[in-house]
Amino acid sequence: MGSILMARNQHTQLLSEGSGEPILRSEDSPAPTPEAPIPTGVAARLRELGLRPRKGLGQHFLVSPGVVRRILEAAEVGPDQAIVEVGPGLGILTQALAQAGAQVIGVELDQELAGALTTAFQAYGPRVRILHADARTQDLASLAPAGVPYNVVANLPYYVGTLIVRRFLESERKPRRLVVMLQREVARSMVGSPGKLSLLGLGVRFYGSPSIVATVPPGAFHPPPKVTSAIVRIDVHQEPLLPADQEGAFFSLARAGFSAPRKQLRGALSHALARPPAEIEGLLRDAGIDPSRRAGTLDLRDWLALHSAWKERTWSP
Repeated sequence: MGSILMARNQHTQLLSEGSGEPILRSEDSPAPTPEAPIPTGVAARLRELGLRPRKGLGQHFLVSPGVVRRILEAAEVGPDQAIVEVGPGLGILTQALAQAGAQVIGVELDQELAGALTTAFQAYGPRVRILHADARTQDLASLAPAGVPYNVVANLPYYVGTLIVRRFLESERKPRRLVVMLQREVARSMVGSPGKLSLLGLGVRFYGSPSIVATVPPGAFHPPPKVTSAIVRIDVHQEPLLPADQEGAFFSLARAGFSAPRKQLRGALSHALARPPAEIEGLLRDAGIDPSRRAGTLDLRDWLALHSAWKERTWSP
């Protein structure tokens, strides 16, 4: 078989929690808890390969076919698309991507798992390439074929999920779309509800349009994590909002504003930028922003307006 995973068929349904976000649950599995049993075939396959999940690498292998189908739908995978998958795990998503006709480049940090995946997907030939590498340091531009647009589809380790998303978004060669699994609270911070935008959410919106596709219970993974996950889709802007040489200044200003998120911007920016409150108040009013507002209440347009006013000041970088 061309997959690491030999899993039983599961029937899934789309439910909703109090948050109003959709959540995928398995009809034939018990309530998701950290002690949920391993789906049929997974334990045996891991023993056969001589592998076990490595806590130090944050490995929680995706084992739910229903969740995989939802990811593929959100990613809009089509024939011959170039897909970068970070952390292929047991290969269930890799196999589904390849069977949908995609050209898959899997980046796996675990050397033993990378070797097992390479062997398992030999039958797919050049359609599936497994690379033993660290996505935190790997040259992202070298992953997909030169000149070919690509997407990112991945179940990301919780402890590096934000970093890897940021690396792709900040790369000179950005993907067209990312559909990734993250911890739910991180996903919510990325998407940012009105009036509660975080610095992370602002950064993601600077590069693309994020949305939560569905939330996913712990029982969809082996071993089950202690938190709920979420599938996030980010459609990357085709044109940059600012010239590349202004991005650093934009984020310096944003970090200053969020340095004291509970304070009014007048005070937070005055302290962080070491400028008199009167100057900061003038800056904010020039941008059409009430100085008493807090950083999280501004939307992306407000921050762009503030950056535009700031770059006119002789004391801006």
